[in-house]
Amino acid sequence: MKKLLSEFAVGERGKILSVDGEKRIRRRLFDMGVTPGTDVLLRKKAPLGDPIEIAIRGYELTLRNAEAACIMMETGGRR
Repeated sequence: MKKLLSEFAVGERGKILSVDGEKRIRRRLFDMGVTPGTDVLLRKKAPLGDPIEIAIRGYELTLRNAEAACIMMETGGRR
């Protein structure tokens, strides 16, 4: 099932299908290793839901919901 990373629940896993958004945001995400085909685990959400923390490529990365909403995922279920 496809959905945006910003819609994930804590503990949900998926694979990045595409990264959209403004050119500078896409470039920033690519520079941080957020690229198609990469596996992602949503580790934490702040109390109000923004920002989120993901595990990607062996490290933890914190993203704003606006950035996470640019990342289309293929869901892989919960841990």
